[in-house]
Parts: sequence; C-alpha cells; structure tokens
Amino acid sequence: QVHVVESGGGLVQAGGSLRLSCTASGRAFSSSSVGWFRQAPGKQREFVAAITAIKKNTFYSDSMRDRCTISRDNDQNTIDLQLHHLKPEDTAVYYCNKMRSIYVSDSYLDEWGQGTQVTVSS
Repeated sequence: QVHVVESGGGLVQAGGSLRLSCTASGRAFSSSSVGWFRQAPGKQREFVAAITAIKKNTFYSDSMRDRCTISRDNDQNTIDLQLHHLKPEDTAVYYCNKMRSIYVSDSYLDEWGQGTQVTVSS
C-alpha cells in the first residue's frame, strides 16, 4: 500500500491558477502511472489527468485538457498538477492515485487519500 498526500489546494478567484502536489512513499509509486482525479460536492469522482512512470506520457480529460498540466519528479516521488484559468465548476476535492493505465479513467489501484480542496470563487 502506497501512502499519498495531496497538497496545494486553496481558495482562488475564477481565472486564477493553482499548483497541486501529490507526494508518495514507496518505491512502487515512482514506477507506476499516476493520475489526478476530483470529486465535486454531490458528484461522482472523475478523472482529470494522468502520467506514465518512465516516458512521462500524459493523458487528459476533455474538460481539463487545455487548462491543466501534469508533471512528475521521480527522484522526489512527486506528481504535480498545474491548474490554469480556473472556473467555479472546478471546485472539488482533488486526489491522486496509481493507475493501471492512463488511458482507462477508472483504472485506479489504491485506496484514496485525504485529497486537497480547491475552491474557485466567481
């Protein structure tokens, strides 16, 4: 079991930016594909973006493709999600998780962490 900690969330005005970080323990994390997901109040958790371990190939949801960038530092065991041009509908708790395939949005592998809250005001 890999323990992950998400951070970097906060309150931001519409149009603003945030950089979220996912830090994990365990060697298996640095050799795994990892994705970011989010869950808005009253809605199901949804896929946002993912990145493979070695080649760092990326894949994004249609809704966030032009407004976020995922990156990783395997030496530091961190996966970052830079959010741009935020909208009120981006308000959600954001989570990271290992994934079997970055192209299969529900292929997460571990239990969810605490997540980090992103709130976008209009």
